[in-house]
Amino acid sequence: MVGIDEVAERARVSTATVSRALSGRGYVAEGTRARVHEAARELGYVVSAGASALASGRTRNVGVVVPFLSHWFFSAVVEGAQSALQEHGYDLTLYNLSGGADARARVFDDLLLRQRVDAVLAIGLELTPEEAGRLHSLRKPVVGLGGPLPGVPALGIDDRAAVRLATEHLIGLGHERIGYIGGSADFDLDFHLPTMRQLGYRDALTEAGIEIDPRIERGADFTLRGGNDAAKQLLGAPRNRPTAIVAASDVMAIGAILAARELGLNIPSDLSVTGLDGIPDGEFFGLTTVAQYPAEQGRHVAQLLIDRLAGLVEDEATSSAGPALARELPVELIVRESTARPRP
Repeated sequence: MVGIDEVAERARVSTATVSRALSGRGYVAEGTRARVHEAARELGYVVSAGASALASGRTRNVGVVVPFLSHWFFSAVVEGAQSALQEHGYDLTLYNLSGGADARARVFDDLLLRQRVDAVLAIGLELTPEEAGRLHSLRKPVVGLGGPLPGVPALGIDDRAAVRLATEHLIGLGHERIGYIGGSADFDLDFHLPTMRQLGYRDALTEAGIEIDPRIERGADFTLRGGNDAAKQLLGAPRNRPTAIVAASDVMAIGAILAARELGLNIPSDLSVTGLDGIPDGEFFGLTTVAQYPAEQGRHVAQLLIDRLAGLVEDEATSSAGPALARELPVELIVRESTARPRP
């Protein structure tokens, strides 16, 4: 196999210069760097990952921790993060916590502490103080996505504002009797996401001077069946039927659309429906939604981690005492055929 000495001889530089040029660490004049890369290409020289790690203390590997992968959101975030990391020469090791409490404890107590990663990306996880402390004990960059974490810089959308935007869209169309599906203490997830989305719905009603009616609010479990069952409860009493429904997720909104069709109602002339997320299937159903673009979220949070590894940004949170504020990522209202003005 071709060695670093041969590359140095071909490029007419020292082996130390070859190492700096190929690793990207340390100053090398651009002309020299180009000559080294050309020599390495001509000779077919590939940097040994093991040797590079020993020399630099870096593995060029990032640990990504997710609660589960079966949900489209987490898969899309991981895909976006992997794309950004790959562009900068980083591998990704995925830690899936879907195995329950034991699997979660094993990741935080053992796997991450083996220090085979340069940094950790926590997606959609509300860490306990103990878990946050273990991550900080790694003394490596940690970034979160989804909400504030103790002592960790994090990115996320404003869930409350996102649902308020969807509700305001319906109010703007002239709807006053607007039902809600999803979100309650019974279905709370990490970062109290369901509750925050319900508060956004209520914020919009209050600001518009519309009285909140708990009789047309239903908790659901963020599944198609949950949205379908909740919508049937809301739509089953004609005298108390809302003219529009805000669902806290696109999946539940699609469940509501299917329930309306089963009951002989037309979308949107009899009932308008909005969701939140921007899932690919939403377009097939003509669903009006507030899209949050998870793949782009993955790219954003991976880039933040890469910048921290490269020392381009300061460590924003060096202690585990108190949560770092999440930086807000953009959302977008996408209006489709599932919403319209109510019948006169």
